[in-house]
Parts: sequence; structure tokens; C-alpha cells
Amino acid sequence: MALDDIMERKVSVLINLRGYRLLARKVGKRGIYLTVKDRSGRKITIYAVPSGGTVGADYVEQLKRRMKSDNSEYGIMITNGNYTDRAKTEAQKSGIELIPSNFPTFNIFEHVLVPKHEILTPEEREEVLKKYRVKPYQIPHIKASDPIVRVIGAKPGDILRIIRKSPTAGEYISYRYVVED
Repeated sequence: MALDDIMERKVSVLINLRGYRLLARKVGKRGIYLTVKDRSGRKITIYAVPSGGTVGADYVEQLKRRMKSDNSEYGIMITNGNYTDRAKTEAQKSGIELIPSNFPTFNIFEHVLVPKHEILTPEEREEVLKKYRVKPYQIPHIKASDPIVRVIGAKPGDILRIIRKSPTAGEYISYRYVVED
């Protein structure tokens, strides 16, 4: 089974923007499994489903089995179709990230108007909160459904550093707290 050009680009963008390192690529009956490592060394299984239709809970179960056999700590499913409500529920219970069909097929950060976004490490997070003497909820919010948040893989509770270019200040840094929709 091969992925179409659009799915290949989505998978490539996902791997590149999140800084994953590809370890293995296996062809399954209904999709492609990719095993990657993130910057911290965590093993992740990505399941690319080339369906234009609806993806159900049976696909989530397949990914869970593959994660177990790969000894992965985390799972990601990406498709051009939609997810059923049951698939969303099962994925949430299992800690599997579902990438929506509107995930970009290009590097969004190459656009001149999109500033650099970074997820703060726990140490950086504590340093920022201490420096500004605030609680996380007091930082301006950004929704978990924001396209940039999805692209970089931020979760509710994370704090993002946004670095903008400024003609007067050189660089302007701001922070956003990721919240549920």
C-alpha cells in the first residue's frame, strides 16, 4: 500500500516540523506505520491512513497494537478523512494524537508572517513563571485547536515562546498558555 502525494507531504511536514528522526517504515494492510524518535529520545509510532472516508475505532485499536509491538510511548494517527466520535474517545483514552484532515502539506513557518513558536521545557517554564511572577493561567491563552499548536504538537498546559521580528526591538518575545477549546 502506498500513500498518495498529499499524505506523503503531510507525514513529511509532521516529521520535519516536530524534529522527529525516522527509525522504520512498515506497510500494513490499511496504512503505513512509521516509527520515529523525538528530540528527547521518546519512541513514537505514526499511523498514516490513506483513507478519504471515515476512520473508526478499529484503526485506533490497530495503532495501539502496533505501539505495543514497537514499544512506543506515544501514538499519532494522520489521515485525509474524518474520525468517528468513538475513534476520538478511544484515542483520547489511550493518549493517541489524531491529526486532522486539514493539517498543512507545507512548512507553515516558511511564511513571512508566521513567527517562530517553541514549546518551553519544564525548566524554561518555571524560569518564565518565576521571572514574571505569574501563574500559567495568567499568561495570554492560545487554543489547542490553533493550527500552529497542532503543527508543533503542543498540548493543553504547555507554554509557548513566540519570537517575532521587530524593526525597532530586533526580536520581540511573547508567551502563550495552551488551553482546551
